[in-house]
Amino acid sequence: MNNAEIVEVLNDLIRINNDRVEGYRRAISEVKDIDSDLKDLFSRFIANSENHRSRLSQKVASLDGEVETGTTNSGKIYRVWMDMKASFSGDNRQAALESCEFGEDAAQKAYKEALDAYQNLPANVLELITEQKAELRQDHDLIKQL
Repeated sequence: MNNAEIVEVLNDLIRINNDRVEGYRRAISEVKDIDSDLKDLFSRFIANSENHRSRLSQKVASLDGEVETGTTNSGKIYRVWMDMKASFSGDNRQAALESCEFGEDAAQKAYKEALDAYQNLPANVLELITEQKAELRQDHDLIKQL
């Protein structure tokens, strides 16, 4: 696998983390002030994704690649879905949690696809992706539990 292909995989995961940051910012704006526990949780998830994005970006830079700054098309669809769901629901807490679970499922899928499709990635890249997927899985499971 050449550097350009590795950079492409890493940039896909950067976009997913960008989606996640934007999705949780949107979720914070949707939940009621009384749901400060969710706002704190979502803020923590944003920080996690910003950390993931930073570490992925460092790998891209070390491969002389250009770091992606945008989001995925599915991420844009996710945010539109979240907007529509929130506007039709009387229970913002439940709607926000359902939307976040949808986004967490998308993040898990993206990381799984990266690991399944690109098993010949360098060991240090595979390790990073595997570690981040596990961290995101914890967030996913917590959202599902709530």
